[in-house]
Amino acid sequence: MTDILMPKATAVWLVDNSSMTFDQIADFCGLHPLEVKGIADGEVARDIRGADPISNGQLTREELDAAQANPAYRMKQQKSRHAELLKPTKKAPRYTPVSRRQDRPDAIAWFVRNHPEITDAQIAKVLGTTKATIDQVRNRTHWNSTNIKPVDPVSLGLIGQLELDAIVKKAAEKKTKDDAKRGVAEPAGESLRTAAQLAEAGDDSEFED
Repeated sequence: MTDILMPKATAVWLVDNSSMTFDQIADFCGLHPLEVKGIADGEVARDIRGADPISNGQLTREELDAAQANPAYRMKQQKSRHAELLKPTKKAPRYTPVSRRQDRPDAIAWFVRNHPEITDAQIAKVLGTTKATIDQVRNRTHWNSTNIKPVDPVSLGLIGQLELDAIVKKAAEKKTKDDAKRGVAEPAGESLRTAAQLAEAGDDSEFED
């Protein structure tokens, strides 16, 4: 059985609104029978408001009636639309078209040269690459190092401008906070530039360590 929404709140409702046994309620809610007994005795979940599993689509009236008529009956949970909507969705890994994958080392080199404040983990996530590949590009041990040149990932079609600027801004703000904690003063020179500013500047110098 899949986990139900708000198991303790559901148990509270079943204790108050049905004649089911503690074992039946515990089985349906995924709780221990002693925990359900504690709810009935007012020792557990005293401040929790009961949640009706019928109204939220996790239980049918027929199932509840069958359980009340037979102490040995174990209710079957209904697939709740509410539960599906509330389930956290895991973001799929970024997919890079095959035709663009050969451009990733150039984009990595661009990040390494222009934005050292951005972590390898962030670069790997946004480009759909690995930390090992980033290390190879940074250390010039990549098999194609002689042909790698820093290229804006936006122009390569690997990321959108707004997303890139957001990453740069977030990394810059974190660096500023970290420097402040360490008591490092801001340099007197030029501050970190966004991807858009770099593009406007036309910075196309060679990739340097």
